[in-house]
Amino acid sequence: QVQLVESGGGGVQPGGSLRLSCAASGLTISRITVAWFRQAPGKEREFVSAIFRSGGNNYYADSVKGRFTISRDSAKNTVYLQMNSLKPEDTAIYYCAADQSIILSSVRTTRYAYWGQGTQVTVSS
Repeated sequence: QVQLVESGGGGVQPGGSLRLSCAASGLTISRITVAWFRQAPGKEREFVSAIFRSGGNNYYADSVKGRFTISRDSAKNTVYLQMNSLKPEDTAIYYCAADQSIILSSVRTTRYAYWGQGTQVTVSS
């Protein structure tokens, strides 16, 4: 059974940092595309970042570029999202998603086969 489990969320002040983890079971992280999405109350789920299955190329939403970093630890079968310089507008539930065959042009869409349960990130003073 494929499972994705997010962790690392919580409350943080503006300018602070958090590292989210997405631990996978039933599939191999190094062979698939993994992405992070977020959803704030009353808003649609939006793309945050992705690491592609071939070559490990990274992609970021303009709103987080330069502040967030996605990485992969194959030994732990885990993908991370390091979030620095956090802003109140980063407040959302963060989800990880994975897919074995999603094409490059679709990595910023929600067309992923597997999704985690989400972890809450709250940025406030």
